[in-house]
Amino acid sequence: MVIEVGDRLPSAKLLHKGEDGVEEVDLRERLAGRKVVLFGLPGAYTSTCTSAHLPSFIRTIDKFGEKGIDEVICFAVNDVHVMAHWGQTTGATDAGITMLADWDSSFTKSLGLEYSAPPVGFKDRCRRCAMIADDGVVTILQIEEERGVCVMTAGETLLEMV
Repeated sequence: MVIEVGDRLPSAKLLHKGEDGVEEVDLRERLAGRKVVLFGLPGAYTSTCTSAHLPSFIRTIDKFGEKGIDEVICFAVNDVHVMAHWGQTTGATDAGITMLADWDSSFTKSLGLEYSAPPVGFKDRCRRCAMIADDGVVTILQIEEERGVCVMTAGETLLEMV
């Protein structure tokens, strides 16, 4: 079943690589009492993710902060080192976006957003999505219906909904 507005985000352990190395992030604890943007995408360094989705949140992160958002989190089914490097090379980390690895797709699957595309090597990747969670409860949710586009899930689109 796909996550919906009004649902509480499931408990999840994602990975983050920071200055002190790799750490496990308990998503439920991270979201408690906070208003957070989470956006999921098929993969680091993939075309639409790199050229459109991630840059849209780099451009809008300050405006989300002005609207009371405490943190902007990007997650993808990649390993933690790839997510960290992608965040550094794109400027997302410097902009303040938290890059989290759903390395085994367990969070993505718990949201009901997994898909596979064997011809390009994708297995249990995350459908493109963007949401706002208030104290862990989804208040706004956008899921891209078409592959290879970033319209409904772009930072600018989500920002208009806040």
